[in-house]
Amino acid sequence: MKIQRALLSVSDKTGLVAFAQTLAAHGVQLLSTGGTAKALREAGLAVTDISEHTGFPEMLDGRVKTLHPKVHGGLLYIRGNVTHEAAVQEHAILPIDLVVVNLYPFEQTVARPHVSLHDAIENIDIGGPSMLRSAAKNHDSVTVIVDPADYAPVAALIQATGNTTLPLRRQLAAKVFARTAAYDAAIAAHLQKEFSADPAALPATLTVSAPLVQPLRYGENPHQTAALYGQFPEYFQQLHGKELSYNNILDLTAAAALITEYQGEAPTLAILKHTNPCGVGQGPNLREAWDKAFATDRQAPFGGIIAVNQPLDGACAAAISEIFSEVIIAPEFSPEALEILQKKKNLRLLRIIKSPLAAPAWDMRSVGAGSYLLQQRDLKATTAADLKIVTKRPPTPAELQAMLFGWRTVKHLKSNAIVYVGADRTLGVGAGQMSRVDSSRIAVWKAGEAKLSLAGSVVCSDAFFPFPDGLIAAADAGATAAIQPGGSVKDAEVIAAADARGLAMAFTGVRHFRH
Repeated sequence: MKIQRALLSVSDKTGLVAFAQTLAAHGVQLLSTGGTAKALREAGLAVTDISEHTGFPEMLDGRVKTLHPKVHGGLLYIRGNVTHEAAVQEHAILPIDLVVVNLYPFEQTVARPHVSLHDAIENIDIGGPSMLRSAAKNHDSVTVIVDPADYAPVAALIQATGNTTLPLRRQLAAKVFARTAAYDAAIAAHLQKEFSADPAALPATLTVSAPLVQPLRYGENPHQTAALYGQFPEYFQQLHGKELSYNNILDLTAAAALITEYQGEAPTLAILKHTNPCGVGQGPNLREAWDKAFATDRQAPFGGIIAVNQPLDGACAAAISEIFSEVIIAPEFSPEALEILQKKKNLRLLRIIKSPLAAPAWDMRSVGAGSYLLQQRDLKATTAADLKIVTKRPPTPAELQAMLFGWRTVKHLKSNAIVYVGADRTLGVGAGQMSRVDSSRIAVWKAGEAKLSLAGSVVCSDAFFPFPDGLIAAADAGATAAIQPGGSVKDAEVIAAADARGLAMAFTGVRHFRH
């Protein structure tokens, strides 16, 4: 049976007129509402208002217009069912064979800064989801479109046969329920936050809904399937290079989070490998920042991720191009930098549109068995005023600068994390070890490999030194100051060890474990 009647009511009118023209050309009666009907009439199409179809006027400022038996009966009745056919005939309900609805822009509305509760509430669509769900439930007979991207395949089938196929209707129905689930999840999340007395309160129910951005070639390893979901394109724009991999995405988002720590400061460059920074440098320009970061470790950056906090210029791009890198991310790329780097056809260049730290401040992990961990993102910033100097000797201005520089870097290393730094550069990095002392040994060894002196350096530890041995090892390596959270039962012994060696030490009172 051919499609005879379609109901169109959309907020996003992209492609609407052309699709409606196809329907009209094949004898489909168009029912519509409000702004959609106006747009179709202005395009010269004959349209029946939904109030004329139902015999009931739109009311309550348009809140009630499609919530009517002649709409939902026309969508839901089972074609060929004797009882249903008799009921619709008795009540003069005509079949509606095609529904085209996309919803009030709730997500876009609440994404605006300082959106009012009134505006949020007014952009909760009621009739739209109801029609979509009715049509999707009865997909054996009814075609439903929630995404303008689906106009083309539906139009092609109508042009060819006058109707759609059951496999396509099934696909479209599943898409509808995914969209309405996402829509309801967005409303629930916003209202839970809006109505909560505590903005940091955990949701009573965790609802996750994210659109597919792109399938990935594979996951962490070739035997694992993977895909990217969510709002990634709102934060990053790929300018060049082959498709991003699963591991690329993990690495580059870690790099973006790290470089955001240095936003608005002197030119800063970070090199990461497997989400761990292996070198961070600052300088009067990005080229000098690169030299300092790369000098920390000349082996690990091969195949690494590079992030900068300023537009990447040609001089720095030329230096970077001398080694193999997987991804470079920057707020912008100069024309000269692009010319240099685009010669490497596989090198991925990404522009940071906005920091991923601007997203909702939650981190989520799957722990299997349909269970998840949710936590506040670690956005804690530490300033000089937050430090508690616990040793007899206070840090020098240069040591204090190095403490704050290194503290932001160690925050982004896997625990147990130790990093030796100067005022504007990393000198030795150790991360992800079962023992803090082992991390310190690795950091000292890496500095030695790079022929960098640790004399006068600051040692940074993401968690407290549980015993004096870690601090003593750092002092023996050349460190003259330390920054750590404090809080160990052995703090007094660790402080005494620092005083005995003339070290300055600051407690932050904040731990930055990263598992």
